[in-house]
Amino acid sequence: MSDLILTWAKEYLNYALQTSRHDLTFMVLGKLHLLEGTTQNAIETYKKAVEFSPENAELLTTLGLLYLQLGMYQKAFEHLGNALTYNPNNYKAILAAGSMMQTHSDFDVALSKYRIAAHAVPESPPLWNNIGMCFFGKKKYVAAISCLKRANYLAPFDWKILYNLGLVHLTMQQYASAFHFLSAAINIQPRMGELYMLLAVTLTNLADPDNAKRAYEQAVSLEQLNPLVNLNYSILLYNQGDKKGALHQYQEMEKKVNKLKANSNMLEFDPELVDMAQKIGAALQVGENLVWTKPAKDSKLRERPAASSKSTANQQPLGSNKALGQAMSSAAGYNKTMQPPTGGYPTRVQKPPSLPLEPESNTDSGSEDLSRK
Repeated sequence: MSDLILTWAKEYLNYALQTSRHDLTFMVLGKLHLLEGTTQNAIETYKKAVEFSPENAELLTTLGLLYLQLGMYQKAFEHLGNALTYNPNNYKAILAAGSMMQTHSDFDVALSKYRIAAHAVPESPPLWNNIGMCFFGKKKYVAAISCLKRANYLAPFDWKILYNLGLVHLTMQQYASAFHFLSAAINIQPRMGELYMLLAVTLTNLADPDNAKRAYEQAVSLEQLNPLVNLNYSILLYNQGDKKGALHQYQEMEKKVNKLKANSNMLEFDPELVDMAQKIGAALQVGENLVWTKPAKDSKLRERPAASSKSTANQQPLGSNKALGQAMSSAAGYNKTMQPPTGGYPTRVQKPPSLPLEPESNTDSGSEDLSRK
C-alpha cells in the first residue's frame, strides 16, 4: 500500500469518525497506523476506541498487545485482563496473558490459560510453542520437545520455534539435534547474534572448535549489547590457550556491562554467571572483583539485553521468547572443568547458567580442562 493511499485512507477514516464513531472504524485506522510503523499513533487511536466502547474485548486485546510489545507490562496486563473479563474465551488475550505469566515462571497458571485457548485454536503455532516452553520451565523435556515439534510442523519457517527446539536439545545435551535446529533458525534469521552464540556452544560440544570460533566471531559482530557473548567467547579462547584473545573478550564484556549499568539502576544478573565471570577473570589475572554486583541466590536474571531485537510489531507475543532472552549465556554450558593456573576453585559448568531452569546433571568423564599456562 503506497503512502498516498495510506494518507487518503486515514483522512477518510478520520472524517468517518467525526461523522459517526464506530468500533470497526477505530480498528481499521489503528491498523493503518501500524502499517506505517507509527505504534504510538495506533495506541492513541485504540485508547479512544476503548473509551468509546469499553466492553469491546477485541479492542482491549489489541491495545494490550501493543503495550506488551512496548514493554509496558502493567498496562498490558490491565487491558488483557479486562478483555478476558468481557470475553473469557478470547484466545488472543489468553495467549498474551499466559505469555506474561510464563515470563514470570508461573508455568502452571500459564498452562491453565493455554488449555482454554487450545479449544479455540488447536492448530496455533504460537500456542504450542508457549506450551512447549512451559514444559521446558517445568523440566519436562520430552513433553517440551513434543509440543515444540508440533508447533514446528504447523509453522516450519518460524525461527522462534526453531530457536526454542535448539535450546531444549542443547539443554538436554543432544548436540546434533541442537545443531540441526539452530542452523535452520540462522538460515531464516541470519542477523541475530545470540543464535550464533548458541550454535558456537553446540559446535564446541561436537568437538569442532574452529567453526565454534567462527560462530562466536559472527555473534560478537552482530551483538552490540549482550555481554554474555563476550564472556562465553572468552572462556572458549582460554580453553584453547589463547589468553590474549580471552583477555580482549573479557574486557569487551566489562565495557558492555558498564554501559548497561549506566543505563539501568535495577540491573541484576544470574549469580552463576557472575561466579563464572569472576573465575575467568581470576584465571586471566585481572582480579576477582567483577564489574557485576552479585545478587542474592534467589534472585533471577532481569536484564535481557537482547529482548528488543526479538520483539517487532508483527510478531506474536510469545512470552517464551522473553524467557529465552535470559538464556543467552549458555555458551558456558559445555562440559569443561574450569581450572585457573593457580589451581584454585575448580568448578564444573554443565548447564546454561542463566536459563530459567537447570538441566539434569550429567558428569562427563571425558571433559577437557581449561588450558594452563
